[in-house]
Amino acid sequence: MAEGMLTLVDGTGIVLRRSGRARRMVLRVGRSDGRVVLTLPMGVALADARRFVADQADWLARHRAAAPGPQVVAEGVRFPVAGQMVEIAARPGLRGARLEEDRLLVAAGRPPGPAVAGYLRAQARVALVEACARHVTALGPARRLAGMSLRDTRSRWGSCSSAGRLMFSWRLAMAPPAVLDYVAAHEVAHLRHMDHSPAFWDAVAGLLPDHAAHRAWLRRHGSALLAWRFDAPALPD
Repeated sequence: MAEGMLTLVDGTGIVLRRSGRARRMVLRVGRSDGRVVLTLPMGVALADARRFVADQADWLARHRAAAPGPQVVAEGVRFPVAGQMVEIAARPGLRGARLEEDRLLVAAGRPPGPAVAGYLRAQARVALVEACARHVTALGPARRLAGMSLRDTRSRWGSCSSAGRLMFSWRLAMAPPAVLDYVAAHEVAHLRHMDHSPAFWDAVAGLLPDHAAHRAWLRRHGSALLAWRFDAPALPD
């Protein structure tokens, strides 16, 4: 897939992606960072792309305004852990990160982002291993669970491969536990149905009868979880 860049008169930068599989022009605004991407069929001229974007100006403005800006993990910032807002606070001599009541403690004098990300990965792994094991047992006969991995994904909260391997975003540790449990149930149900057919949703409902509320929460608030940045700031010269 070839990429380029288109800059509008107001300074908006649009990433152009040409795809041999695309049959029409598709404009998207990133849920986590507001980045604008226009996917084009291979033969579409740049002038046609500009006209298409101009026609979508009102839509683009609305969606860019609604996209959350990036939020950087830093000392003193309030941050979601398991659906609750806690304050990131520094403590001398601490290794990693530790949750104490309404504070997430990190080492003083070090960028907190990597420690907070490591804490979330560890919490997500523990919670998802338990949830997946519980849902696999409740599901009954299905494809064998071949393993589980965690990533920092932007396009999906979880996935299930044809080999029965599950993948989850470790950012689920920021969501309420019931939402994490829903994503685990959703992917475990794919061990029986590798689609989103009525039979699949029946399997999800059998594992988690109130799954619709948790799915709706993720649709409403998921972009805010994706907006957090954990990269360490550059050190001064």
